[in-house]
Amino acid sequence: MVPLAESLAVNVLDAGSLLSAFGALGVAVVLFAETGLLVGFFLPGDSLLFTAGLLCVNGSRGTAHLSLPQVLVAAVAGALAGAQVGFWIGRRGGRALLARSRATRLREGAARAEELLTRYGHAKAIVLARFVPVVRTVLNPLAGALGVPAKVFLLWQTVGGVVWTAGLVLAGYALGSSIPGVDRYLLPLVAVVVIVSLIPLALELRRARARGRTAGGDVP
Repeated sequence: MVPLAESLAVNVLDAGSLLSAFGALGVAVVLFAETGLLVGFFLPGDSLLFTAGLLCVNGSRGTAHLSLPQVLVAAVAGALAGAQVGFWIGRRGGRALLARSRATRLREGAARAEELLTRYGHAKAIVLARFVPVVRTVLNPLAGALGVPAKVFLLWQTVGGVVWTAGLVLAGYALGSSIPGVDRYLLPLVAVVVIVSLIPLALELRRARARGRTAGGDVP
C-alpha cells in the first residue's frame, strides 16, 4: 500500500512521480481516467507509457524497477476499460456534459474529435484519436453520443488502444535497453514522444487536404 503522505505528494502531471508512487497500478488508473472520464483530459498518457517502459529496464533511476508484463497488462486494461466507459457516458448524455464544460481545451478537443469522425469514418478516427492528447479523451463519449455502433467502437478502440499503449511502452523499453543511462534525459525524450505521437494525425490531415484540392480541381 502507498503511504498516505507519499500519495498526497504525487504530482499527477509528472509521469515519474506517478510511477514512483503507484507503479503499474498507476498506469492503469491514469489511462482509465484519461480515456474514460472527461475530467482526465489533462493527464500525461503518452509520457506515462513511454516512461513506464523506460523504467522497466534494470538500472533505471527514479523509481523501483517495474515489470514489463505488468506494465503492458495494466496499460492495455486501463486504456480499453476507460474508452468503453467513455463511450457509455456518451450514450447517456456526452454532448450535454461537453456543452456544460468551461474548459477551452476540452471544447477544442471535442471539435477536433468530431472532425475526425466526420472526415475519416469511424474506424480510422477511433484509432487515430488514441495518439492525440485531449482528442482521445473526448472522442469516446462523442462516439457514443453520435451513435457509432457499439461493436464497431469496441473493435477499433481495442485495435487503437493496444497499438498505442504497447507501442509506447515497448519503445521506452527498447530505448532503455539499448542506451545505458538514457533515463537521465527523460524530459527531452518525453517531448520527442509527444511530437512523434502527433505524426499519424498530421499525415492524415495532409493527405485529406491533398484529396480536397484534387477534388476541387476536378469541379468545372
